Amino acid sequence: MDHLTLDQLRQRHPAWRLLCSDHAPLIASFLHHVFILPNRRDMSQSDLAEALEDDLYAIRAINGPDAYPRRAVDYLNDWAAPEKGWVRKYYPPDSDEPHFDLTPATEKALAWLASLTERSFVGTESRLLTLFELLRQICEGSTADAQSRLADLEKRRNDLDHEIERVKAGDLPMLDDTAIKDRFQQFVQVGRELLHDFREVEANFRLLDRHVRERIALWNGAKGELLEEVLGERDAISQSDQGRSFRAFWDFLMSSQRQEELTKMLDAVLALSPVSDLAPDPRTRRLHYDWLSAGEHTQRTVAFLSQQLRRFLDDKVWLENRRIMQILHDIEGRAVKVRNDLPKGDFIALPDISPDVDLPMERTLYKPSVKPSVASGGVSDAHEDLDDTALYAHVAVDRVRLARNIRRALHERTPISLGDLCRLYPLEQGMAELVGYLHLGTHGFKTTVDESVTETIEWQSGDGAERQASLPLVTFVR
Repeated sequence: MDHLTLDQLRQRHPAWRLLCSDHAPLIASFLHHVFILPNRRDMSQSDLAEALEDDLYAIRAINGPDAYPRRAVDYLNDWAAPEKGWVRKYYPPDSDEPHFDLTPATEKALAWLASLTERSFVGTESRLLTLFELLRQICEGSTADAQSRLADLEKRRNDLDHEIERVKAGDLPMLDDTAIKDRFQQFVQVGRELLHDFREVEANFRLLDRHVRERIALWNGAKGELLEEVLGERDAISQSDQGRSFRAFWDFLMSSQRQEELTKMLDAVLALSPVSDLAPDPRTRRLHYDWLSAGEHTQRTVAFLSQQLRRFLDDKVWLENRRIMQILHDIEGRAVKVRNDLPKGDFIALPDISPDVDLPMERTLYKPSVKPSVASGGVSDAHEDLDDTALYAHVAVDRVRLARNIRRALHERTPISLGDLCRLYPLEQGMAELVGYLHLGTHGFKTTVDESVTETIEWQSGDGAERQASLPLVTFVR
């Protein structure tokens, strides 16, 4: 926080430039209600320009026609200019229309502006308890002494036993209204900050992707050296503190059991009267789904990096083949020029060559083919009654029906595990139908498999017997 650093931030940091801009009220209010409130990660230029035109029309109706006289598209392009950097303008894959998204610096500025408003209630107890719990986890997780760890666990077990006895005796400790409001505000604040952090994590991966593209475009060395360097850097990103923390968060959130637990707890908390008095944002009920949406964007950025590596391989192979053809054409051209005036002396020098030796004994001996003899005489008509039920026992699984079941279930909630889907739509054809679900994945939804979690699926066969199958956790996501 010295003078030189702050002066450089004032001149270069996009968040500071936004706060100093003459159009800061328009920029902050528009970007907040378009991107932040609905948790929208990107928006096409036509839709964003139309929304800005509506805001500009309302502002001009109050402040006169000279307020913000430029077109909406001109404002958007100005905000996305490198010297501003308030929004990011880019072209998504397979699209010729530009899209816009907030930059992490702009989101920080909007969060700071939102913190300037007065709050009717400022809680401190929940934050103190959170800090105390974090310190306790650090101390317990960093202690290598087994006796000390056992002593802490036994103390916590005794406290739990004492609390169980109190509850059995009818002594139920309840939180008062102030404590409930304090903890709910802390939850909402941390949840929103987590959404803001996702955009910064995604920006860090985009910087890696841009760096990789620059090196691919300027690389003139061996292909293997570049791939080793790029893949090594990508592994370093995934194994860094930020990468491992994001992976742990994503694995925790992708658990259907955790999502159902979060949904039930949110419904229960939002139904409390002290929380209702705070008039919480309606989107708080879907906060964990907003986390999923934001995390999916980060995963897509990593997938784009893999696509760039594949394109690099394809382009390099094409260039190498083209170079070979150019060399062959050059040799042919030189040969045509000297065909009537051959050079004196040796025309071409070849290195010593070794003869190809093909020993007769290395060849396999001839093996005559066996011609089977078929006795076609003495064939008589058969009169036995054969059991033909096996011809009609073939089971055909309707994959269209299975895909329709998945889409119906995802319309109610997403994601959904294969076990929950089988409980919602019981298996009619047993194992064949279960395998049919596992073959689906490109019918308007995606399939993820978590090898670390095992799920048991039960059904009843045609003869009334109970069947069950254990398999890794399979989750369907829109």
